[in-house]
Amino acid sequence: MRACAVQAAGVLALSVSSCARLRTPGVDFPADAMMPPPAPREFRGVWVASVANIDWPSRPGLPASAQMAEATALLDRAQSLRLNAVILQVRPAADALYASDLEPWSEYLTGTQGQPPQPLYDPLAFWVAEAHRRGIELHAWFNPFRARHSSARSPLSETHFARRHPDAVLSYGDQLWLDPGNAQAVEQSLAVIADVARRYDVDGVHIDDYFYPYPIEAPDSAGADASKRWLEFPDNASWQAYLASGDKLTRNDWRRDNVNRFVEQLYRTVRSIKPWLKVGISPFGVGRPERRPAGITGFSQYDQIYADVEHWLKQGWLDYLAPQLYWPINQPAQAFGVLYDYWLQQNPQGRHVWPGLFTSQIGIGIGIGIGTAQKNWSADEIIAQIALARSQSSDRGHIHFSMVALAQNRQDIATRLAASTYAEPALVPAAPWLKLAAPPMPQLVASGVRLAEVKFDAGSEVNLLAIWRRYAHEWRFTTQPATQTVIDLSSDAQRGEISAVVVSLVNRAGAEGPRGTLRYDG
Repeated sequence: MRACAVQAAGVLALSVSSCARLRTPGVDFPADAMMPPPAPREFRGVWVASVANIDWPSRPGLPASAQMAEATALLDRAQSLRLNAVILQVRPAADALYASDLEPWSEYLTGTQGQPPQPLYDPLAFWVAEAHRRGIELHAWFNPFRARHSSARSPLSETHFARRHPDAVLSYGDQLWLDPGNAQAVEQSLAVIADVARRYDVDGVHIDDYFYPYPIEAPDSAGADASKRWLEFPDNASWQAYLASGDKLTRNDWRRDNVNRFVEQLYRTVRSIKPWLKVGISPFGVGRPERRPAGITGFSQYDQIYADVEHWLKQGWLDYLAPQLYWPINQPAQAFGVLYDYWLQQNPQGRHVWPGLFTSQIGIGIGIGIGTAQKNWSADEIIAQIALARSQSSDRGHIHFSMVALAQNRQDIATRLAASTYAEPALVPAAPWLKLAAPPMPQLVASGVRLAEVKFDAGSEVNLLAIWRRYAHEWRFTTQPATQTVIDLSSDAQRGEISAVVVSLVNRAGAEGPRGTLRYDG
């Protein structure tokens, strides 16, 4: 069989006498199409939580080899599911699951805060390299203000921020918190995220829903007035310093302003370091009380953890929002589809809005957050939520919390997702506002028996190859990392011989360049 290269962004002439109707998920195209359809797009993410060893590592104190083996097993599972993004928690509590000069090693790695893994390696660098080798994005997830989690057991390291700047850290309940009203605390969190953005080849930085802490009921609050029900966050020192400056915001507005300025500074800082690096935020899933759809009730993050998420969307201070929609479709007061539609409507800048799914609820009866249904979930619920979200927005995407249910394949959720919901791979949706130049057209060269080599300018921030193979009666889509420039074009027993391969390059902002083609005749 003879191969001929056709370098064209538009038309490819193929000698095909007839073929069946061609389909790809979400796209219809005619049977006589001479070029493949647009590549399928969907953000398929999963959070990998390190706090309390929820997902990784499975317990503290494992040798480095065991930690790496667990990491590769989780990434293999993500790859087998055709997920395209992993969001790895690297800063659970002002600590680090990576080599840092700013914060101590996390106790969730070694059992003792400040103690490095043995033998020494850099977990984040390992995760990045292994994720990219599988064509998966790696986003670094930071808790912005928590300084010590209730699950912590080892003493604070001498290098921990709470030891070095005790006036900027507050005790609330059984946890420690960086004070969002303290300039040193805010500067620390911004410096930590900027340090990772500069030193690691991550694809995104991500913060969760912990700004001011979720409120704790005050002792002996039963029957008390609603205003006295919750234990007050002890930020009086920074509040008094604010009043002394002569500004006039109310205390609640001042707290919201502290968080707003942090989010804005974070976004501007990341943009100045790497223009293509994505910023994601995963807030609580219910919006401001006065804006909620009819029938929606529950916790107000605007009033109690001072997160004005609607304002961040209005200003465009993020690249993707992942509201934690941890309720079933048929729970009226927090209905999944109604809440997702709400967030889609709060998005004048056209940023990505992808729901967080409570996949870890499958088969267990715990609850997270106020208003969460206390019952076992079925795999059917998660699969139905994905289908509903796909029907509500053409900008497809979602994130599973967390990896544990997928790794354990609870109720065959992983098997079912791989077989149907994620039957074909997908590219991460593009972020055109990041303004990274589109990649060039690749050159395809026949190489050996049933191999094609892809050649392109290595300096173009390319991270993926989008590949269409033409068989006798259909196009089939795959991806592979741009570092793997040889494409296997072996025949498929079910589909027959390949008649063409079409390849485009995809850059770090998700933009796809013009297509290059290699045609096989004869």
